[in-house]
Amino acid sequence: MEKELTHTTNTISNSLSHQEKEEKIMIPERFHPFFETMAKIASFIGRFFKNLFTPPFETTAFLEQCYKIGYQSLLLIGITAAIAGVVFSQQSRPSLVAFGAQSWLPSFVAIAVVRSLGPLITALICSGKVASNIAAELSSMRVTEQIDAMEVSATKPFKYLVVTRILAATIMIPILTIFADTLSLMSSFLSVNILDQTNFNLFFTKVFESISFLDIIGSISKTVFFGFAIGAVACYKGYYASKGTVGVGKAANGAVVTSMFLIFIIDLLALQVITFFR
Repeated sequence: MEKELTHTTNTISNSLSHQEKEEKIMIPERFHPFFETMAKIASFIGRFFKNLFTPPFETTAFLEQCYKIGYQSLLLIGITAAIAGVVFSQQSRPSLVAFGAQSWLPSFVAIAVVRSLGPLITALICSGKVASNIAAELSSMRVTEQIDAMEVSATKPFKYLVVTRILAATIMIPILTIFADTLSLMSSFLSVNILDQTNFNLFFTKVFESISFLDIIGSISKTVFFGFAIGAVACYKGYYASKGTVGVGKAANGAVVTSMFLIFIIDLLALQVITFFR
């Protein structure tokens, strides 16, 4: 009798422990799609770096993407940066005048533009213009099975479509940022000169005195990551788009939203790193 009770008790405890194990296994399944997506993104990025350094190199396609991402964005970036420089200097001037620190305006504007304003303006505009364009283009090619046809014909669509776009965005965003910073400072000078008749040499002497080498390197370095994030997110969303024409819109929208979110995350992390070395 005691053996039967012991056997029954062990059976019940084993069944309960088996149910607990099943419950413990079932809970993480909610997170499986997330980890699958992370693994897919990691594989996508790894595939990019693998194809980046292996021949043949799609030089013509790369230069074409540099033209589209860089040159065709100059006008929009330039106008926005110039307006931002004027607005920021005019908004900052009354506060500095109230404290008798009007002479600090060139330094104040330069630090703000070079450290944060210029890179953020450039990256956010490119995330709206470039990321949506890349995602829509690649997703439409995926939906119309053009990418599948390229894979069948052995033309390596990943290298031709993805690698060239990510590399072009990574290189052109820092160049556009330098262009935006220059126009912002020039427009700020014109705004200040109209109000205070400031000398050109005096203004830019104070500008370059307030900017350190670390500011310039930090600003350009984080825009490299901005460009990579914009290109990678846009290509990922477009390359793996589905569900017909609806997928094209979802890919473009998802590329813009995700890249903008990543830009702020990268900017926050870059600030912590630069502050550590300052």
